[in-house]
Amino acid sequence: MFDGRSAAGRGVRLQVTGGELVATADDGAVHRWPLAEVRWPERTRHGQRVLHVASGEWLQCADLAAFDAWAAASGRRDSWLVRAQQNWRLTLAALLALGVVITAGYQWGVPLAARAVLALLPEAVDRAVGDAVMKTLDEKFFEPTRLPPERQRALREAFAQTVSRAHPAGGAPTHRVEFRAMDEPNALALPGGTIVVTDSLVSLLAGRDEVVVGVLAHELGHVRRRHGMRLLVQATLVAAAVGLVIGDFSSVLAGAPALLAQMSYARDLEREADADCAALLRAAGIAPAVMVEFFDRLPATTAGGGLPLGLASHPGHEERKRFFREAPQR
Repeated sequence: MFDGRSAAGRGVRLQVTGGELVATADDGAVHRWPLAEVRWPERTRHGQRVLHVASGEWLQCADLAAFDAWAAASGRRDSWLVRAQQNWRLTLAALLALGVVITAGYQWGVPLAARAVLALLPEAVDRAVGDAVMKTLDEKFFEPTRLPPERQRALREAFAQTVSRAHPAGGAPTHRVEFRAMDEPNALALPGGTIVVTDSLVSLLAGRDEVVVGVLAHELGHVRRRHGMRLLVQATLVAAAVGLVIGDFSSVLAGAPALLAQMSYARDLEREADADCAALLRAAGIAPAVMVEFFDRLPATTAGGGLPLGLASHPGHEERKRFFREAPQR
């Protein structure tokens, strides 16, 4: 027995009698505690049995079998939770149930929660986030565009005319097109409506401005559906859930599942943007199949958009080419 004030222990004999736990020390001293003030240990396969009492003392027994036999003889019974933990069938069932809950939460819960959160966020938040992201990209990834001003103007006007034909009554998402220099052919939509196209992508599609317009239409789909903010909210929810499950064990370990989850979510959002792209092109009188040329011209090692680490989030080229070929063309 330990009195809670020093590290010195005393040998005692325990018994339960008259609604009390009685400890008789080797020197004859007797200690009594009401059973209501005793916290009994759970039965486990390893370790020691430790009883805690409200007054601060604790009693420790290294002989698990002897303690369990004495506790049972004294009328102690395991709770249903302890019995369930000792039953491999119930433990397996609990693990399977947990897997179902996690899968359902990942598949439906997080996207639904993200949409609910997004509905509460004003679009001013999107613009603030988009401006901050653009500043970071300009500092770390992009260089000023080297496209001649008249070439930039021609592409902006071609896209503006396409959007106007698709939305003759107005209602198109607010957006602006920016050009930046980067080795990789790329295009991306930021929260708030900024669409960035790299010089390399324009060069890749030289002579095929309709295809460039198609790429911009895809990015406009991301803007219309607020995909950037949705991904941000979903990433936050997934990271919070992973951290809740594994605790503060490792930031790297916590970040890996969140990244993998977001890659899957991003594939779904890309498909939504492809559908919007096809609808906008068709409404503007352009066959969605022109997008097949975009994927045919992309280098085999490029996944079709996104900054490094985001490349794998896009559906495969063949899947997307098949979608644009099979979409209604008029």
